[in-house]
Amino acid sequence: MDKNFQEEFTQIIKFKPPLYQQRHQFVKDLVEKYKPKKVADLGCADCSLLRMLKFCSCIEVLAGLDICANVMKEKMHTLSPLPVDYLQPSERSLTITLYHGSVAHKDPCMLGFDLVTCIELIEHLEEPELKKFPEVVFGFMAPSIVVISTPNSEFNPLLPGVVLYRHPDHKFEWNQAQFQSWALETARCYDYSVEFTGVGHPPTGMEKAGFCTQIGVFIRKYPQTGASVQSEKPTEVIYETVFKAVYPSLKDEKYLQNAVISEVIFTAQIIKHRLMSKHEEYGNDPERKSKFQPSMDCFSDYLGKLVVEKNMEPFVSGNEVYIPLATIFSFPKVNRLWGTFEKLCKLIAGKVTLSSDGSAVMVNIECEDEDD
Repeated sequence: MDKNFQEEFTQIIKFKPPLYQQRHQFVKDLVEKYKPKKVADLGCADCSLLRMLKFCSCIEVLAGLDICANVMKEKMHTLSPLPVDYLQPSERSLTITLYHGSVAHKDPCMLGFDLVTCIELIEHLEEPELKKFPEVVFGFMAPSIVVISTPNSEFNPLLPGVVLYRHPDHKFEWNQAQFQSWALETARCYDYSVEFTGVGHPPTGMEKAGFCTQIGVFIRKYPQTGASVQSEKPTEVIYETVFKAVYPSLKDEKYLQNAVISEVIFTAQIIKHRLMSKHEEYGNDPERKSKFQPSMDCFSDYLGKLVVEKNMEPFVSGNEVYIPLATIFSFPKVNRLWGTFEKLCKLIAGKVTLSSDGSAVMVNIECEDEDD
């Protein structure tokens, strides 16, 4: 939060990259290490951390929560899918949701997350909210990992312009001992371990001041049982949903079918072009033509050096090139995305021109001439 305001005070001590980017990178590194599928950012403000995390391939659910709906609404459009996401759907699913509400309130929409981030949040909480915060996050939400960052007040004398707090909305700023005491007690109460670190190194000779931003990484000691997850969890919805985006995914059969058809046609065109190039190379020489076998071996270097059976060879008949579906299915991308040959046949049925027995894709030779 409030990254622009804080950067005003760090002009003499210049952090490279800027401090807010270091905090975000810390979270991203944690995501890459633990591979959480569901991540919630409490106090998400302008959604800048969420924008970074949406590119992490392990994440399938992203949620943001903030007390100020207007701040989220200004930037929430940046979380929407782009045209390229529809043209090239991802193999993973991704849903991003923004909620308006307080971290002092419990809402069932915040259950089931693997990682919860609270970046520069707790110092904005009034005392009653701060007292409720551990129970909401660690007791109710109970994610596997919680990351909390907050200003280190011992660093403040090194920041020109800071008299009391770094931001006018801060209700407090803790020194290292205060933060660690609070964090250790919270971890003890809710069966978490906690490790301390930070970002924003102090100048040489001032190491005792500690990091500019202090960070606690909490890891839940014991996995939740089904009973503990459901016990005493309120069902009343408190938060207001202000934004939701569901990204196109190959897990959705609608997008999968479009991708299958495009990939089949693309693969068939590659095979046809290579086949016809070889055919033209032999020209009208009857002897060389008789030796010509339009097998996949003719252009294996171009097609990933696939090894196929004789009955999988593409061939020319009249103005059509026949490319067996079994050959197309042998391509790594096709095979990886669609799993079984039967599923491939089902998805392209009626969408791609096939031979009378349905075993091969038909591509017209004259189409190539028209394109040229």
